[in-house]
Amino acid sequence: MRGEDMRAPALDFAFRIRLEFGSGPRLRFDPAYAGFTRGFVSVLGGTIEGPRLNGRVVSQSGGDWPKLWKSGLVEFEAHYILEADDGTPLYIHNRGIAYAGPEALAALERGEQPAETPYCRITPRFEAPPGPHEWMTRTVFVGTGERRGDHSVFDYYSVA
Repeated sequence: MRGEDMRAPALDFAFRIRLEFGSGPRLRFDPAYAGFTRGFVSVLGGTIEGPRLNGRVVSQSGGDWPKLWKSGLVEFEAHYILEADDGTPLYIHNRGIAYAGPEALAALERGEQPAETPYCRITPRFEAPPGPHEWMTRTVFVGTGERRGDHSVFDYYSVA
Protein backbone atom coordinates (compact mmCIF):
# COMPACT_ATOMS: atom_id res chain seq x y z
CA MET A 1 0.00 0.00 0.00
CA ARG A 2 1.37 3.40 -0.96
CA GLY A 3 1.51 6.21 1.51
CA GLU A 4 0.92 9.78 0.49
CA ASP A 5 2.37 10.71 -2.87
CA MET A 6 5.73 12.39 -2.74
CA ARG A 7 6.51 15.55 -4.65
CA ALA A 8 8.10 14.78 -8.02
CA PRO A 9 11.56 16.29 -8.54
CA ALA A 10 11.90 19.37 -10.72
CA LEU A 11 14.85 20.54 -12.78
CA ASP A 12 16.30 24.04 -12.53
CA PHE A 13 18.86 25.22 -15.10
CA ALA A 14 22.06 26.02 -13.17
CA PHE A 15 24.81 26.69 -15.75
CA ARG A 16 26.40 25.76 -19.07
CA ILE A 17 29.97 24.56 -19.52
CA ARG A 18 31.75 24.84 -22.84
CA LEU A 19 34.72 22.46 -22.90
CA GLU A 20 37.58 23.04 -25.35
CA PHE A 21 39.34 19.90 -26.55
CA GLY A 22 41.32 21.01 -29.58
CA SER A 23 41.04 19.68 -33.07
CA GLY A 24 43.74 17.02 -32.97
CA PRO A 25 43.16 13.27 -32.93
CA ARG A 26 41.99 11.63 -29.74
CA LEU A 27 43.79 8.71 -28.14
CA ARG A 28 42.04 5.40 -28.84
CA PHE A 29 43.05 1.81 -28.09
CA ASP A 30 41.39 -1.59 -27.63
CA PRO A 31 42.14 -3.10 -24.18
CA ALA A 32 42.72 -6.84 -24.15
CA TYR A 33 39.60 -8.89 -23.28
CA ALA A 34 37.43 -5.77 -22.89
CA GLY A 35 35.14 -5.62 -25.95
CA PHE A 36 35.25 -1.81 -26.14
CA THR A 37 37.63 0.91 -27.29
CA ARG A 38 39.13 3.11 -24.58
CA GLY A 39 39.62 6.77 -25.36
CA PHE A 40 41.22 9.80 -23.82
CA VAL A 41 40.98 13.49 -24.57
CA SER A 42 42.56 16.24 -22.49
CA VAL A 43 40.57 19.31 -21.50
CA LEU A 44 42.25 22.44 -22.88
CA GLY A 45 39.97 24.85 -21.02
CA GLY A 46 36.54 26.36 -21.33
CA THR A 47 33.92 28.67 -19.88
CA ILE A 48 31.06 28.41 -17.38
CA GLU A 49 28.00 30.65 -17.67
CA GLY A 50 24.64 30.57 -15.95
CA PRO A 51 22.36 31.83 -13.23
CA ARG A 52 24.04 29.73 -10.47
CA LEU A 53 27.70 29.64 -11.56
CA ASN A 54 30.13 31.55 -13.78
CA GLY A 55 33.82 30.92 -14.26
CA ARG A 56 36.24 28.89 -16.31
CA VAL A 57 37.50 25.36 -16.89
CA VAL A 58 41.11 25.10 -15.72
CA SER A 59 43.36 24.27 -18.67
CA GLN A 60 45.00 20.81 -18.66
CA SER A 61 43.33 19.93 -15.32
CA GLY A 62 41.99 16.60 -16.54
CA GLY A 63 40.05 14.99 -19.31
CA ASP A 64 37.61 12.35 -20.40
CA TRP A 65 38.30 8.60 -20.53
CA PRO A 66 35.33 7.26 -22.53
CA LYS A 67 34.48 3.66 -23.35
CA LEU A 68 33.30 3.42 -26.97
CA TRP A 69 31.20 0.34 -27.73
CA LYS A 70 30.67 -1.04 -31.24
CA SER A 71 26.90 -0.60 -30.74
CA GLY A 72 27.32 3.21 -30.73
CA LEU A 73 27.07 3.55 -26.95
CA VAL A 74 29.68 5.80 -25.33
CA GLU A 75 30.24 5.80 -21.56
CA PHE A 76 31.81 9.02 -20.27
CA GLU A 77 34.15 9.23 -17.29
CA ALA A 78 35.56 12.74 -17.00
CA HIS A 79 37.45 14.51 -14.21
CA TYR A 80 38.69 18.10 -14.26
CA ILE A 81 38.82 21.33 -12.28
CA LEU A 82 36.59 24.37 -12.59
CA GLU A 83 37.27 27.81 -11.19
CA ALA A 84 34.37 30.06 -10.18
CA ASP A 85 34.56 33.79 -10.94
CA ASP A 86 35.49 34.41 -7.30
CA GLY A 87 38.53 32.11 -7.62
CA THR A 88 37.03 29.10 -5.83
CA PRO A 89 38.33 25.76 -7.22
CA LEU A 90 35.64 23.16 -7.93
CA TYR A 91 36.22 19.51 -8.79
CA ILE A 92 33.85 17.80 -11.22
CA HIS A 93 33.46 14.07 -11.82
CA ASN A 94 31.21 13.84 -14.85
CA ARG A 95 29.72 10.48 -15.83
CA GLY A 96 27.16 9.78 -18.46
CA ILE A 97 26.21 8.02 -21.66
CA ALA A 98 25.79 9.00 -25.25
CA TYR A 99 24.39 7.06 -28.16
CA ALA A 100 24.82 7.69 -31.84
CA GLY A 101 24.26 5.53 -34.88
CA PRO A 102 27.32 4.41 -36.86
CA GLU A 103 27.22 7.34 -39.33
CA ALA A 104 26.84 9.96 -36.59
CA LEU A 105 29.60 8.35 -34.50
CA ALA A 106 31.97 8.32 -37.48
CA ALA A 107 31.25 12.02 -38.12
CA LEU A 108 31.96 12.86 -34.47
CA GLU A 109 35.25 10.95 -34.56
CA ARG A 110 36.25 13.02 -37.61
CA GLY A 111 35.43 16.19 -35.66
CA GLU A 112 32.37 16.91 -37.78
CA GLN A 113 28.82 17.72 -36.70
CA PRO A 114 26.52 14.76 -37.51
CA ALA A 115 23.19 15.23 -39.29
CA GLU A 116 21.30 14.04 -36.19
CA THR A 117 22.13 15.04 -32.62
CA PRO A 118 23.17 12.00 -30.58
CA TYR A 119 21.50 11.24 -27.26
CA CYS A 120 23.76 12.44 -24.40
CA ARG A 121 22.89 12.57 -20.69
CA ILE A 122 25.24 13.19 -17.77
CA THR A 123 25.20 12.80 -13.99
CA PRO A 124 27.98 14.95 -12.50
CA ARG A 125 29.15 15.18 -8.89
CA PHE A 126 30.95 18.23 -7.57
CA GLU A 127 33.35 18.87 -4.69
CA ALA A 128 33.59 22.43 -3.39
CA PRO A 129 35.24 23.93 -0.32
CA PRO A 130 33.12 25.48 2.44
CA GLY A 131 31.70 28.80 1.34
CA PRO A 132 29.47 30.19 -1.40
CA HIS A 133 29.72 27.14 -3.70
CA GLU A 134 29.35 24.31 -1.16
CA TRP A 135 25.71 23.94 -2.27
CA MET A 136 27.09 22.09 -5.31
CA THR A 137 28.46 19.31 -3.09
CA ARG A 138 25.04 18.61 -1.57
CA THR A 139 23.00 18.94 -4.78
CA VAL A 140 22.13 16.28 -7.35
CA PHE A 141 22.62 17.40 -10.94
CA VAL A 142 21.67 15.96 -14.32
CA GLY A 143 22.53 17.35 -17.69
CA THR A 144 22.64 17.14 -21.43
CA GLY A 145 25.62 17.36 -23.72
CA GLU A 146 26.49 17.92 -27.33
CA ARG A 147 29.83 17.62 -29.10
CA ARG A 148 30.48 20.39 -31.61
CA GLY A 149 33.74 19.71 -33.42
CA ASP A 150 36.65 20.82 -31.21
CA HIS A 151 34.43 21.58 -28.20
CA SER A 152 31.47 20.23 -26.28
CA VAL A 153 28.61 22.01 -24.55
CA PHE A 154 26.98 20.69 -21.37
CA ASP A 155 23.87 22.12 -19.71
CA TYR A 156 23.56 21.32 -16.00
CA TYR A 157 20.29 21.23 -14.06
CA SER A 158 19.96 20.99 -10.29
CA VAL A 159 17.34 18.49 -9.15
CA ALA A 160 14.95 20.25 -6.77
